Amino acid sequence: MKVLGLDVGTKTIGVAVSDALGWTAQGVETIQRHRDKEDKDFERIDELIHENDVSTIVVGLPKNMNGTIGPSGEMCQSFADKLRKRTNLPVELVDERLSTVAAERMLVSADVSRKKRKKVIDKMAAVMILQGYLDGKQSRG
Repeated sequence: MKVLGLDVGTKTIGVAVSDALGWTAQGVETIQRHRDKEDKDFERIDELIHENDVSTIVVGLPKNMNGTIGPSGEMCQSFADKLRKRTNLPVELVDERLSTVAAERMLVSADVSRKKRKKVIDKMAAVMILQGYLDGKQSRG
């Protein structure tokens, strides 16, 4: 069974999925959010869950640098709660501080153009969130 990683923002949702053994994360897509139709966002996630045989979902939780949770973090917590109720799957929140910054640095070092970076940054952030979760799980045994 695979793990789905989500980087939830107000405009997009970056999506990554693990391999069947839970060792590596691969970017899947970036979902364009539907402002007044959140159900459409969840419908696409439902499709991805079924297509990829997902058993667990990881949602990035943006925290302030001092560890507190601001409006973005509260939005992600609410999204995770709705996802948990809708899917009946375990949904874990994972600290995502600096995941987007790290994804941006990686893309810049790979000499990806600014225009292309903008299209894949959320997907790459989801990969980093999910890979961090998978690595942490491996080290915990």
